[in-house]
Amino acid sequence: MVCGRVITLLLICASAPSDAPRESSAVGNPYSWGELDAFPNTVGVAGPFAGVTGDALLVAGGANFPDGRPWDGYRKVWHDDIYLLERPDGSWKRLEQTLPKPLAYGLSLTTPEGVICIGGGDADEHVTDVRRYRWDGTRLVVEELPPLPIPLAFASGAILDGVIYVAGGLTKPNANKPEHRFLAFDLREGTWRELEPWPGPPRMLAAMGAQAGAIILGSGVDLVAGRDGSPVREYLTDAFRYRPGDGWSPIAPLPQPAVASPNPAPAIGQTHLLVLGGDTGAHAARVEELADRHPGFSQDILAFETVTNSWRTIGSLPRDPSRNIAPPVTTPAVMWNGRLVLPSGEVRPGVRSSIIHVATPLRRTRFGFWDYFSLCLYLLAIVGVGVYFSRREHSTEDFFLAGRRIPWWAAGLSIFGTQLSAITFMAVPAKAYAEDWTFALLNGGILLVAPLVVWFYLPHFRRQNVTTAYEYLEQRFSVGVRWAAGGTFTLMQLGRMGVVLYLPALALSAAIGLNVWLSIIVMGVLATIYTYLGGIEAVVWTDVLQVFVLLGGALLALLLIAFDVGGPFALVADAQQSEKLRLVHWTTSDAGTAFWIVAIAAFFNPLIPYTSDQAVVQRYLTTPTESAAARSIWTNAVLTIPATILFFGLGTALYVYYSKFPSELNPHLPIDAMLPWFIVQRMPTGIAGLVIAAVFAASMSTLDSSLNSVATVITTDFVRRRYPERDELFYLNLARGLTLLLGVLGTGAALWMASSHVASLFDMFQLVLGFAGGGLAGLFVLAIFTRRSNARGALIGWAASFAVVATLAMTTQLSFLLFGAIGVTVSVLVGFCASLMLTR
Repeated sequence: MVCGRVITLLLICASAPSDAPRESSAVGNPYSWGELDAFPNTVGVAGPFAGVTGDALLVAGGANFPDGRPWDGYRKVWHDDIYLLERPDGSWKRLEQTLPKPLAYGLSLTTPEGVICIGGGDADEHVTDVRRYRWDGTRLVVEELPPLPIPLAFASGAILDGVIYVAGGLTKPNANKPEHRFLAFDLREGTWRELEPWPGPPRMLAAMGAQAGAIILGSGVDLVAGRDGSPVREYLTDAFRYRPGDGWSPIAPLPQPAVASPNPAPAIGQTHLLVLGGDTGAHAARVEELADRHPGFSQDILAFETVTNSWRTIGSLPRDPSRNIAPPVTTPAVMWNGRLVLPSGEVRPGVRSSIIHVATPLRRTRFGFWDYFSLCLYLLAIVGVGVYFSRREHSTEDFFLAGRRIPWWAAGLSIFGTQLSAITFMAVPAKAYAEDWTFALLNGGILLVAPLVVWFYLPHFRRQNVTTAYEYLEQRFSVGVRWAAGGTFTLMQLGRMGVVLYLPALALSAAIGLNVWLSIIVMGVLATIYTYLGGIEAVVWTDVLQVFVLLGGALLALLLIAFDVGGPFALVADAQQSEKLRLVHWTTSDAGTAFWIVAIAAFFNPLIPYTSDQAVVQRYLTTPTESAAARSIWTNAVLTIPATILFFGLGTALYVYYSKFPSELNPHLPIDAMLPWFIVQRMPTGIAGLVIAAVFAASMSTLDSSLNSVATVITTDFVRRRYPERDELFYLNLARGLTLLLGVLGTGAALWMASSHVASLFDMFQLVLGFAGGGLAGLFVLAIFTRRSNARGALIGWAASFAVVATLAMTTQLSFLLFGAIGVTVSVLVGFCASLMLTR
């Protein structure tokens, strides 16, 4: 009764629009600014080429007024010098090599193979030259690349997926109009192409960068005829997004012009593009009148958020008139060792600076003492669960199956918790935030799979009195099939353990500032300890605790957002207006979001784990009876639907929230860290720590399931099958020893990923192993639904499934959502046909 009244009160509060002022959680300036060694040319230069090669910062060319101001009659001078800074704390050195001629105002882009310098010009002409400069540690290697189709200076550029894009610019110094051309240079093919230009006026000195799979182009200046017919600048604020294959589309305009801001505009996090200062045009008509009293250019750091399609000011560039420190324009923006560098540049019309600005990302968090207290208390409680159940682990029956004494509801919650990893807890809301509800239908397939499991699979698992799912395959086929299935499962789990620790640790580090290594060690060690002590019983009961805290935390977050945005009706209205609640994409294409693909995947993707994954099947075997196991399966299925609505709804709510309060979104965050960030910033102190602790526990829940299930498979399907004469204590000690070993391997793999940044290798490893998932499920389909299948045919089908799916994944653009369906289908059809042929 009390709980019901509390929930009712919360819902009433959340549904009531509030005019009360909110406590500000604004992030503030995303950078801490400092300086590197001053540029050797003490006057400074505008329009230099700059980038990183061989871990060194290279700056070349540029132009300045070394003798005096242009309005006093002094001429601009172009330079060909090349300078190198090999360490952030080092000193500049001038190289013997120079540019082919003095140049400035070209494009420079950093690639893994070196700094590519494009175009530029001097007082007489603009050039088509394209060169790559690579520092090998002792000398500068220069490589000529195919030239631009036209001469260009004052253009904008960025790199996206190995393709250089160039927009606008001037073809000659006295041009009366900027170019309305959009060029692309594929670094793999080495050819220039002209693409459809943006649907706006021509421009030069625009802001341009790459983020979230697209090119963003905005602001710049057009040249239009003045009263006397001579060209004058028209400052622009319009902006556009270009997606390869989809073309251009307009986006929200900039709040102010940002002409000649450092290029390319740096991308930070997964959704933000920064425009650093720039010329707003406020004093463009008074340059000569103001002369040295010109206040300089904008300090504002503008951020474009690609998901909410919004601009905001998130900080400011440094300014100190006493030291000639001011926001620079017409200079590259260079990322060097995780820091942003702005080398030299123009700080007022006709005035350069030798200051080399360097910005270090700031990640502020409100995770305080009581949050850490809640986190530690929760984690200690989980270990206490392991200690408590350790007194009941006297045999492998206890360690693997909890003596078959787990209540049906706890087993059901454990199945749900096993499937709800920390990655899912963070990634599902992030998916809904970035896109819509299309993938929510994937979880609906459990309502079709659950009766299939209860009516057809569960009786075989329970009545054969097996400990692992793969024991049944030996009874139906042969020990070879059992070992193939058990080995496949073991390899899949080994490939998964490091990732389920590393990715959440990475997101939590971004959200609360906790050291990645410390997070991995804490999660890995604690999960290993309580699994070693309490076996599957400790695993199940910690899962139960984790589910309650995770769902409670998600519900509380949703209520807080509804309260902040004016109630649930306002939240839904805003989401509908932004088309964030779309469930179905009606298209016949093979895009991953097409309804026909999602519908097929909704059935086959849950079929694989719920019928062939030992970590899930093992829960079916921990209940006292078959009917209790059936109820546990239904519990999980029924719980999955409201949980799906909750997590997708939370992602949509985050979209609405950050659309209304963009200053509270940390631009440095990976998108998967958005929910933990919100929890830390908006939940009450202590409660936030408890929910973050549950995120830790979700990672540990996934790991502990892998530890116990793999130990079960190795002990039962391999060692006990090969050496059945040993006593029970031997197998129990072996299982515990394997748990420790696997825990060390999983934690070590995650630490290796954190130190060597090889997550992509693990992604590939998991992808390859994932090809076998459909074949594994196909073995059980053959075993349960056919009578004429035999061991050799089943193994042929299993191998064919792996080969077909792997080939399709590596040679086609087919949606990965279909791999499960294809894998199961090939395994069953080939396995059945091969069995018929081999029996003849």
